[in-house]
Amino acid sequence: MFSVDLNSDLGESFGNYIIGNDEKVLDYVTSVNIACGFHGGDPVVMERTVKMAVEKGVAIGAHPGYPDLMGFGRRNMNISLEEARSYMIYQIGALKTFVESCGGRLQHVKPHGALYNTAAKDYELAKTLAKAVYDVDKDLIFMGLSNSELTRAGKDVGLKVANEVFADRAYNNDGTLVSRKIKGAVIHDTELCVNRVLDMVKNGTVESVNGSKIEIVANSICVHGDNEMALEFTKTLREKLSENGVMLKSLKSSK
Repeated sequence: MFSVDLNSDLGESFGNYIIGNDEKVLDYVTSVNIACGFHGGDPVVMERTVKMAVEKGVAIGAHPGYPDLMGFGRRNMNISLEEARSYMIYQIGALKTFVESCGGRLQHVKPHGALYNTAAKDYELAKTLAKAVYDVDKDLIFMGLSNSELTRAGKDVGLKVANEVFADRAYNNDGTLVSRKIKGAVIHDTELCVNRVLDMVKNGTVESVNGSKIEIVANSICVHGDNEMALEFTKTLREKLSENGVMLKSLKSSK
């Protein structure tokens, strides 16, 4: 039987601004990536989201990003490797403390947005991020874009890695994600989402935006929490994956 992790990026609300449907999405995922206050989230939201995840038995990951609340961490920033390392350790440390204070244990770290996509193609940045994770806790799993510099760097520094695929995003021929500025980059159709995920999990392939079949490794499937279809996607994926002989497991329980 196939097994895979189903994750979502949550805890991205802050102050009076509500993003996503976190509590309900947590009923269907096996892992959650919680924002750490830089691109989204705030201390109250972080602790509240951690508590919900612990109560529901959902594995928890830190989701550190660029210090860019206005741009939701999806704008490129010119920062040094020293800054990148410090930003990672700062955010992971904050989330890890919330998790432990609630009786849980941090499972993984997944960079967010522009930081994630830049590091997926930039080995030196990816290695800096991975080493920061290792120095916080060498037992953490480093989650990154499938077959990218992120997963390569994670392995090189001695971390366990998780190759991540996206249920709600289109792919370029090189396995990177199509820019959100391009029409069709974000998927909103449930049937298309399910069929693509089944192809990725069971066949190790996905159709690119240009119609080519590209090879992909799927250890974890992401549904973005700020996608208006997040609840529908996670609920339907859980049902359809089970119907097709795919067991949902968190990353730690799959090791």
